[in-house]
Amino acid sequence: MERIIELIGACFALLYLWLEIRQRNAMWVVGFISALFYIVIFYYGKFYADMGLNVYYMLASVYGFIVWRRGRGAVGGRRESPAPLAVSRTTPRTALVLLAVAAGLFTLLAFILDRFTDSPVPCGDALTTALSIVAMWMLAHKLIEQWGVWFIVNVVSTGLYFWRGLYPTSLLFLIYSIASVAGFWVWKKSR
Repeated sequence: MERIIELIGACFALLYLWLEIRQRNAMWVVGFISALFYIVIFYYGKFYADMGLNVYYMLASVYGFIVWRRGRGAVGGRRESPAPLAVSRTTPRTALVLLAVAAGLFTLLAFILDRFTDSPVPCGDALTTALSIVAMWMLAHKLIEQWGVWFIVNVVSTGLYFWRGLYPTSLLFLIYSIASVAGFWVWKKSR
């Protein structure tokens, strides 16, 4: 049963990725559903920070949906015709804040996972979780550098999930790694 849940979750996650690259607002709904499946998957795989991360993904999906749907706000004073949110670059100041947030989250999560859980890879789990939290916020604001952060998360996650025997999820994250590069180029062309 766990493998079936993992395969269904992976299918939703691939659909989410395709919608993300194409900058479709529907990705947030699909991402919410995918996160529900991965909460179960990561609980059984003992990736507790990743399980918690998927709770965050559910909340971030609601936030991202609202931000993308709202766009840049009213155009010409009319609320019914918002300009779409455009792909933009991360400012140096924002990058420093995000780096500090990621470092703080990593430190806190690694400590918690090491001391209070039976996680077999507390530092790896903490790293991918901290970076994913930051990347998801960047995605909600259509910052193009989010693809680079996702690339790091995806490569590390591919190895971790393969090591733990989560083979469909490992394959999914290998595809995510490749798609992170493709997504960057598609978004770059849309600027």
